[in-house]
Amino acid sequence: MTTPRSRRTRGRPAAALDQDVRGQLLATALALFAEQGIAATSMAQIAARTGVTPAMVHYYFSNRDQLLDAVVQERLSPLVEQVWTPDPAEADALDIRVQGVVRRLAAQVARNPWLPSLWIGEILNESGLLRARMLAHLPLAQLQQLIGTAAAAQARGALHPDIVPQLLPVTLLGLTMLPLAMLGLIRQLPGLAAPDADAIVRHACAVLTHGLRSPP
Repeated sequence: MTTPRSRRTRGRPAAALDQDVRGQLLATALALFAEQGIAATSMAQIAARTGVTPAMVHYYFSNRDQLLDAVVQERLSPLVEQVWTPDPAEADALDIRVQGVVRRLAAQVARNPWLPSLWIGEILNESGLLRARMLAHLPLAQLQQLIGTAAAAQARGALHPDIVPQLLPVTLLGLTMLPLAMLGLIRQLPGLAAPDADAIVRHACAVLTHGLRSPP
């Protein structure tokens, strides 16, 4: 069997090839975790899907805990931080910042289709095996900044008085991540035209933008 490690090109550093194999193993693990859950995924399955031997998986990740740590630290944590970090153009305009989060989240899902299922099954779920690991890597500074921006807008009368600023990040995730996770199910329901990802983004932005406004 030809493994990713054996497909070497002349002059290419072994370290770069090792990184390629490691990256492929992480990508495969994430796909399998989203499909069938972490508890039901073995290191042997990850090896088989990637096209390497189980010994190769253990060469890079000595046990499942090490693999899960790498998944969070190298894949999930940078992705989540990017979603919640505002662009300079967003400044302190709450509605623009909120829409930016929605659009960045949808873009990450487009690049990483495993994200909604993994997030709901292994992080939001109280028994999820990534829950504690991800909580230790949340971008708290960015979340607190968003909450602070919402609180300031509310204090000056620019935000609906019934909005709870602390719940805003959760609301953003709920309006974006859940519909994206349910697209496959919606497509199976008779008589319902499933929206695409762009429609979900427009819907979330419209609900949030109009819901944030203070009533006249």
